[in-house]
Amino acid sequence: MLKTALRNVLAHKARLLMTVLAVTLGVAFVSGTLVFADSSTAAHRAALSKDYADIAVTVTPKDPPPGAPGAAGSAESAESAGTAGDEHATVLDDVLARDLAALPGVAAVRPSADGLATLNASDGHPLRTGRVWAHRAAAYVPGADGKDGRHPLTEGRAPRNGEEIAVDTGTAAAGRFRIGAEITLATDGPAMTKRLVGIVTTRDTRVTAGGTLVLFDRATAQQLFASPGRYTSIDLSAAPGTDTAELARRVAARLPAGRAEATTGTAQAAQQAVLVDTLTRGNEKLSLVFAGVALFIGSFLIVNTFTMLVARRTREIALLRAIGATRRQVVRTLLWEAVLLGLAASALGFLLGLAIASVLPEVLSTTGEPLPRGPLVIGPLPVAAALAVGVGITVLAAWLPSRKAARIAPVEALRTAEQPPTATASRVRGAAGALLLALGAGLLLSLAGAKDASEENLQSAMFGCALLVIALIVLAPLLAVPVIRLSGRLTGRLGIAGHLAHRNALRDPRRTAATASALMVSTALVAGLAVIGHSTGQALDRRAAAGLSADYVISTHTASAGIDPAAVQRVTTAPGVRTATAVTDSTLYIGGGVREISGVDPAAAPSVMELDFVSGSLKDLGPGRIALSRTLARENGVRAGDRIDARIGGPGQDRAPYTVVGVYEDNPTARDALGARTEVQRGSLDPGSVQRVLVRTDSGADGADGAATKDRLRTATGNNPLLRVQDRQELVQEAAGSLSTLLTLTYGLLAIGGVIAALGIMNTLAMSVSDRTREIGVLRAIGMDRAGIRRTIRLESLTVAGFGTLLGLAAGLFGAWTVGALTNGALKDYSLALPWGTLLLVCLTSLATGAVAAALPARRAAALSPLEAVAEL
Repeated sequence: MLKTALRNVLAHKARLLMTVLAVTLGVAFVSGTLVFADSSTAAHRAALSKDYADIAVTVTPKDPPPGAPGAAGSAESAESAGTAGDEHATVLDDVLARDLAALPGVAAVRPSADGLATLNASDGHPLRTGRVWAHRAAAYVPGADGKDGRHPLTEGRAPRNGEEIAVDTGTAAAGRFRIGAEITLATDGPAMTKRLVGIVTTRDTRVTAGGTLVLFDRATAQQLFASPGRYTSIDLSAAPGTDTAELARRVAARLPAGRAEATTGTAQAAQQAVLVDTLTRGNEKLSLVFAGVALFIGSFLIVNTFTMLVARRTREIALLRAIGATRRQVVRTLLWEAVLLGLAASALGFLLGLAIASVLPEVLSTTGEPLPRGPLVIGPLPVAAALAVGVGITVLAAWLPSRKAARIAPVEALRTAEQPPTATASRVRGAAGALLLALGAGLLLSLAGAKDASEENLQSAMFGCALLVIALIVLAPLLAVPVIRLSGRLTGRLGIAGHLAHRNALRDPRRTAATASALMVSTALVAGLAVIGHSTGQALDRRAAAGLSADYVISTHTASAGIDPAAVQRVTTAPGVRTATAVTDSTLYIGGGVREISGVDPAAAPSVMELDFVSGSLKDLGPGRIALSRTLARENGVRAGDRIDARIGGPGQDRAPYTVVGVYEDNPTARDALGARTEVQRGSLDPGSVQRVLVRTDSGADGADGAATKDRLRTATGNNPLLRVQDRQELVQEAAGSLSTLLTLTYGLLAIGGVIAALGIMNTLAMSVSDRTREIGVLRAIGMDRAGIRRTIRLESLTVAGFGTLLGLAAGLFGAWTVGALTNGALKDYSLALPWGTLLLVCLTSLATGAVAAALPARRAAALSPLEAVAEL
């Protein structure tokens, strides 16, 4: 029977090729994603192991408990505005470094002053702002030989004073820096200009994974990130044969109690690996989604192919039964064919997966955020997954047709046509499909009224969508007859070719439905995601600039950094500026929750904010008085004139009674509450803290002078890379940026579904043409020309594609409507909006898939001669 299976595979290799291609695509995405994940992890770990190879223990300051002297938010900290924090770091000094160097087992000590610094590229725009956490800054620490072993120089020299810096090779390339260039940068305050004197290499994966590195001389780094003569950390290398854990205990015993702590290099490497792996995990999930969709859609192609092969080999299987083959042997033969196909697809898919893994870093990287590089790592898991997916999916898809083949009796050898399903089978299919449809639609409808985008509800919605799609797959053979009959009114007007195409599509509704199912699933996914993405994008667009009447917003890239008051003053007096109002954003503890409060100038705020007060007004803001949004006021049961206890700022502040002077409609520009800026700044650690500047100009952002005005505003801020100047359109684009992954997923699914659906339609039509050789020959004999034959096959393909597209659109739109209702709970401005252009593109792409898939089968059918009809009689 194994020989029989092998011969059957070789005999039908052309027809099975498309099945192999469908499985190959799924295997390629699965194995490629796993290889990419292993390679990326190995690259991180390799870099980390080198970076921490000479570090046994690192000593860092220990955070004081809340309320202690020097703790963030304490009264002392608030009064000294950061002095306590610097004092807390002074335990790491040269005296402590010498004491630690004298400990047994310590080979070398390397003090460091590290922090964060953001740079402007050579074009004046901030460099790699998407990863502020990876904008590393440190001191160049030369050893006895005058070189820093952690940062080897590749060009130039080390910085020697506060006016000089060095950067790593990646930063130099991204910013287009050359030795001698003047570079603008900032740490946590005003911008500075330094001269580039050196370029180094680094093994820090926070930098190689898309960050930047700036090196100062030791004194400058201490002044910026600690205090003169002090350090932010001290790294210790162990002498040969020293136990790292024991050394860490010795170091901890010499540290000031509660002021510093010791961590082994191994623990630091593990923590950093977890951080970087977490940041790149989303890319792996996106690829696995592609793989799952490819395999799911491909399974329809496999089932359909084996079903048609079994139907065509009815006589062969019946003869095998007649000469003594058992049902089990028949099943085994077909399953062996599936195993052989799966092995071939697994091998091809794994090779293609390696190619995918090699290009994924390029595809998933953006210009400012490249992923780390490294050699491909091929472990046992990707190989096992390729075999399990390729062979497993193929065997499972072939199992049902093989069981059907086993039930063929020897008497079937006398028959030449496949028998239609019995009435009982049709009733069972209809009942099962109706039940699944009721369950799926009922679940989605019940969730539509919830308007709660909790994780549990979203999972239930996904389950309901899955039930809905499965129900349509089960019901597709029953729906095919009325839908295709309806479409026949259109194709029938195209002459005899359209009439024959309509009849051919109705000849076997099960085969038509199975062929259309792949296209239906991909269309449903794409249409649903497109509608949700478009509706969410419009809601974000409305919220991005809602309540804003200013032309420009100047804000910080990080929540920790503020805008220099001097920069605010320069913006106010810049040419073309009509009004510039500073806004301080802080935390508001009110009731049992935590909200955002904006500190504004009551007199100037109405000129830059669109505030719609339900009651009260803004003019009464002042000490002890705040205004609340309608939602926040309703949640706390207060109205204008009521008093409520609240706290503005960090945990070191006490709650105090505040009078509610007004209630305004929800406004994202004004946040959840409004207060006088002086009142909000008083609760901040930085009394002069400003997070936003709202600017009205004479010409407006859309005027002819808009670009020049924006440049003047950037100049007024000192070209500080920590700050960004955005107009209303850029705010909208930034809000829509979160949908890029969804759009990538949408069009990726459309491409995968289209390719596999095309393979399925092509495979089905090719087999159908082979089955209808006699019929096509007779048509040619009675006068139908080659063009008529080609038109018939193409119209049949378009009929099948149209049926799948129609069902897919119906399922996708219904799912988007119900899931969108949940989104409305998290995004209050959400409303269903149909992307007519995208939906039209989906329909045209689906129909084009049918047309392209019919090209080869139509050409083959047209090539048949009338004499072949005689040969088949």
